[in-house]
Amino acid sequence: MSQDAVHDPVARDRAFLAAAQARGPLAALGAFLKLSGPGWLQSAITLGGGSLAGSLYMGVIGGYELLWLQPLMMILGVVMLSAIAYVTLSTGEKPFGAINQHVNPVLGWGWLLAAMMANLVWAMPQFSLGTAALQQNLFPDVPWLAGRQGEWVCALILFVAAGAVVWFYDSGGWGVRVFEWILKAMVGIVVLSFFGVVGAMAAKGSLDWARIAAGFVPDVSLLWRPATDLQAFITRSGAPGYWTDTILATQREVMIAAAATAVGINMTFLLPYSMLRKGWDRTFRGLAIFDLSTGLFIPFVLATSCVVIAAVSQFHGRVSAELISRPAAEATGQYRANMEKRLQAEVGATAFTALSPAEVNARLDSLPEADRQLAAMLVKRDAFDLARALENLFGKGGLTQKIFGIGVLGMAVSTIIILMVINGFCITEMLGASSGGPLHRVGAYLPGITGALGFLYLWSNADAKFWLAVPTSNFGMVLLPIAYVTFFLMMNSRPLLGDALPKGITRVLANLAMLVAITVASIGAAMSIWANVRWAGVAAAAAFAAIVIAVGMLRKR
Repeated sequence: MSQDAVHDPVARDRAFLAAAQARGPLAALGAFLKLSGPGWLQSAITLGGGSLAGSLYMGVIGGYELLWLQPLMMILGVVMLSAIAYVTLSTGEKPFGAINQHVNPVLGWGWLLAAMMANLVWAMPQFSLGTAALQQNLFPDVPWLAGRQGEWVCALILFVAAGAVVWFYDSGGWGVRVFEWILKAMVGIVVLSFFGVVGAMAAKGSLDWARIAAGFVPDVSLLWRPATDLQAFITRSGAPGYWTDTILATQREVMIAAAATAVGINMTFLLPYSMLRKGWDRTFRGLAIFDLSTGLFIPFVLATSCVVIAAVSQFHGRVSAELISRPAAEATGQYRANMEKRLQAEVGATAFTALSPAEVNARLDSLPEADRQLAAMLVKRDAFDLARALENLFGKGGLTQKIFGIGVLGMAVSTIIILMVINGFCITEMLGASSGGPLHRVGAYLPGITGALGFLYLWSNADAKFWLAVPTSNFGMVLLPIAYVTFFLMMNSRPLLGDALPKGITRVLANLAMLVAITVASIGAAMSIWANVRWAGVAAAAAFAAIVIAVGMLRKR
C-alpha cells in the first residue's frame, strides 16, 4: 500500500478492496461487508414509520395475499438505485448538475424539488408515530407526557435526538462512521424484534407456511377484488356492493402506500450524494450494488414480511365478539362511524340526517352480524392495538408494549434523521452551497421543524396516528416516476456516460428492467392521483410532461 493510501481513507479503502478481490470471493465478500454504508442509510429511511404502517395495515386488510408487494417494489427500486449509483460512480459528477446539463433541467429541478417536498411532508407522520410510541407504548403513565402538553414534549425530544445525530453526520470523518453505526443498530433492533415474533409463532406451530409461501407470488387481481378471507364476510353482509367498494378503496390505498415506502423519491436523492460524500468512484460500483442488496434489500424484506405475518395473526379477518355484541347506543369511535356510513349508503344521506338518534341506533342494531364485523375490521388501529402483534413473542402485558414502542421509536427517529440528511443535500445543490456549511445545516433541520409543527398543528388530534403514514406515502408515490424516468434517460446518455455507457445484452436487460420499474411506478402514481385529486392531478401531470418535452426539443435545436 502506498504512503498516500495510508493517509487517504478513500485510497486505503480502494487498495483494501482491490487486494481482497485478488484473494478470492470470500475475501471480497468480507471487504464488501466492512465497507458497506450507503445501503444502510437507505435501509434506515425505508424501514421507517411508512414501511411499518404499510406492512401492518397490509396484514390487517390483505392478509398473506399481499406479501409479494413490498419485495417486488424493492427489487424494482434496487434496479433504479443501482442505475443512479452506476451513473454517479462512473462519472464522478453530482447528479443534479449532470441531469441539468446532459438530460433535461426540468427533470433535474423536478427531481430536486420533489425530493424536498417528500422530506418536508414525510417527516410529519414520523413525529406522529414517535409520539404514539412514547405516549401509548413506552411511557403511558407519565403525566407530563400525556395530552397536548405531552405532544409538545415528545416532539421536542424527537427533534433534539434526531438533530444531535445529524450533527455527527455533518461533522464528517468519524462523525459519518458514528452516524452509520447508530443507524445500523436502529435497523437491527427493528428487524430482530419482528423476526423474533415470527420465530416464536413458528415454534408454536401457528403459521400456515403454505399460505405464506403462496403470498409471495404476485397477484395483481387484488387491485380490483378484496382479499379472499374477507369475501365470506362481504357475501353474508346486507350490502355486498358497498363493502366491496369500501374495502377496495382501503386496500388500494394501503398497497400504494406500501409500494411508495419501499423506495421513495427522496431515497433516490440520498444514495448518490452519500456515495460521493464517502469518496467512492468507479472502483466501488460492484460494492454499491452489493451494498444495496444487503444493507437495503435483505433487512427490508425480512422486517416487512415479518410485520405482515405478525399483523395477519392478530387482526386479519378477526374481530372482538364483545365489541360487535354491544348495543349501537354503546358503540363509539371509528366502529360506530363505519356502521353509520354503511347505514347512510343504504338509506341515503338526506334520509339518514332525518333519523333521530334512537332511530339510528335501532337501524344499526338491525344490521346483519357480518356488517358489524366488517365495520370492526376496518377500524384504523393505533400503536397500543398494533403492539398486540408482538404478543406471540413477549406475551401479554407491559413488556410487549415496551418492545413494540422501542421498535417504532427507532423507526421514527431513524427516518427523521435520514430525511434531515437528504434535505441538507437538496438545499446545498439548489443554492450551490458547500456541503457541511451553514446552509447545509439549515436545510438539514427544515424537515425536523416542518415535521414537528405539522404533527402538532395538523395531525395531533387524529384518531389513529399510525394511519397518517398511509395517505402521506400515497403523496410520495405520485412523485416517484419523475426520478425513475430521469435515471432511465441518464443510463442511456452517451454524452454523460461516455465509455461507461452499457453495451450489448447488458444494456438491453438493464433497460428492460428499468422500463418495468417505470411502468409499475407510473401505474401506482396514476392510481394515487385518481383516488385523491382526479382531473386536477391528471392535468398537472400532463402539464409537467409537456414542459419536459418542450424543453427537451428546444435544447436539441
